[in-house]
Amino acid sequence: MSEIILTVDGVDPLELFGENNAKLNLLRKAFPEITITSRGNNLKLAGEKKFTQAAKAKFEMMVKLLKEQHALSTQAVEDLLLGENLWETRLPESDNNRTILHTRDGKPIRAKTVNQRKLVEATEHNDIVFAVGPAGTGKTYTAVALAVRALKNRKVKKIILTRPAVEAGESLGFLPGDLKEKIDPYLRPLYDALDDMIAPDKLAQFMANRIIEIAPLAFMRGRTLDNAFIILDEAQNCSTLQLKMFLTRLGPSAQCVITGDLSQIDLPFNQKSGLYRALQILRHVDGIAEVELNADDVVRHRLVKEIINAYEKSDKAMRDRAEREEAEREEKAAQKELPREEE
Repeated sequence: MSEIILTVDGVDPLELFGENNAKLNLLRKAFPEITITSRGNNLKLAGEKKFTQAAKAKFEMMVKLLKEQHALSTQAVEDLLLGENLWETRLPESDNNRTILHTRDGKPIRAKTVNQRKLVEATEHNDIVFAVGPAGTGKTYTAVALAVRALKNRKVKKIILTRPAVEAGESLGFLPGDLKEKIDPYLRPLYDALDDMIAPDKLAQFMANRIIEIAPLAFMRGRTLDNAFIILDEAQNCSTLQLKMFLTRLGPSAQCVITGDLSQIDLPFNQKSGLYRALQILRHVDGIAEVELNADDVVRHRLVKEIINAYEKSDKAMRDRAEREEAEREEKAAQKELPREEE
């Protein structure tokens, strides 16, 4: 039998243990072999030594994360208990992790992961940045924050946000309303991000004066986009011609972030994504950068990460099976073509 008493210093016990001990109960659930009791700033672990030591290590990680991040979410505790090393991907809220912008409520917007910080740094040294990764990795939100910061710092005169209006199950023609009302649902994520960062009256003024412009990609044809921070969202749904058209709109003082998720392509089955080709042929062009985000950068519900990993595992199994079947077909075809031995 082992008994360990831990004293909590330098953090708020309520934030550490959670309301009604919700976070502490997660620790109890993860270690049912031992008894975990709390009183004030003290935590007592009692049980078999190997389990009390393991629980002690997890609890100390919770304290460390709370001290560094100044917050400890239930999801972060769940990730820790599942064995996730958050220090490999999550960034502390320190001076080294600079604030991009403050929300309307005064909360700082910072890069939350290593790859999000790479995205921020890439925009500081390149005029065009491709940010590619799965859902929930903060691609669009971070890009919009960078655009709003550039506008507020007067580095650009306007923000242009665009995405292809690709039909995903519904036909635009059958949706209710005029053209704007038909297209707005496709652009909703961009509106949501702006709503977090700019007061409603100021945002309405910016949009009325076209300082902030949100439009479908088709509306970009024939224009020259200069003195602007431009974001092309959902670029995986662009054709090669559309993406080339967009990239050739950029003026000499423009900056651009292109986001996309190559695992969520809504184009017709026989149409290839233009994002694939753009990444292949532009990867080594000076002034163009590519930042790849992955499941470790997911900042939504912890299950989003699990869902992404499950789909990636399934996709890999399907690709491997298709490659094996193709190899078997080629082998059979080669055997049929072998000349018969003369009798």
